Amino acid sequence: MRRTILTLASFAALMAAMAPTAQAQPAPDRYCLQGRIWGYPGNCQFATYQQCQASASGTSAYCGVNPRYAFARQRYY
Repeated sequence: MRRTILTLASFAALMAAMAPTAQAQPAPDRYCLQGRIWGYPGNCQFATYQQCQASASGTSAYCGVNPRYAFARQRYY
């Protein structure tokens, strides 16, 4: 009986180790703060357009789509 339990536990551990794990993906930085000071592509650390607009407020900068996000290869599942 012990041998069967040990065999089943070993098999379960092996299957758990081989199973693909879902890795946490960082939030994509979709927007870049662009302008004369920032250059191109600019400061690309904003996940939302509103965050970018808040940083651009009161400056001569504007927000644009991050080219790495816009031209990234599409993943098909």
